[in-house]
Amino acid sequence: MWWVITVVAAVVAVATYVTWLAARVDRLHARATAAYATLDAHLVRRAAAAVALAEAAQLPTLMYAAKIALDAQPDDREVAENDLTRHLRSGFGGAAVPPADVEESLVQVSRRVALARQVHNDVVRDALAVRRRRMVRLFRLARKHPVPAYFDVDDPSLP
Repeated sequence: MWWVITVVAAVVAVATYVTWLAARVDRLHARATAAYATLDAHLVRRAAAAVALAEAAQLPTLMYAAKIALDAQPDDREVAENDLTRHLRSGFGGAAVPPADVEESLVQVSRRVALARQVHNDVVRDALAVRRRRMVRLFRLARKHPVPAYFDVDDPSLP
C-alpha cells in the first residue's frame, strides 16, 4: 500500500513541476512580446525625432533614412535601423546646426532605444533558454508561442 502513495506523490510532484514550467514559458514569451512592442515604440520615436532633426538641419539623406526606418517591415527593420544609426553618427557634414532641443530629444530617445534593446535581448535569451529545456521539449510546452528573435543592431546611443 505504501508504494501506491509513493507513486501518487511522485505523479503529483511531476504534474506540479510541469504546470509551473508551462506557466513560466507563457510568462517569458509574454514578456518577450511586450519587450518587442516597447522596443518598436522607441524605434518609431527615434525615427520621428530623426525626421525632425533632418528637417531642422536640412539633411535629405538623414530624412530619407529615417523615413525608411519608419516604413520598414519587420524583416527589414534591423537593416533600416542600422542605416539610420550610421546616418545619425555621421554628424551634420557642414549642414545647418539643428536646434539644441531637437538634438537633445534625439539623444534621449536613442538612449531609451539602447536600453529597450538590451531588455528585449535579455528576455529573448531567457525565453530561448527555457525552450531548450528537456521537459519543455518533451511536453511541447512552447508550441503555441513563436520563437522569439534577438534584435541585433549597432548601439543606437549617441554621445
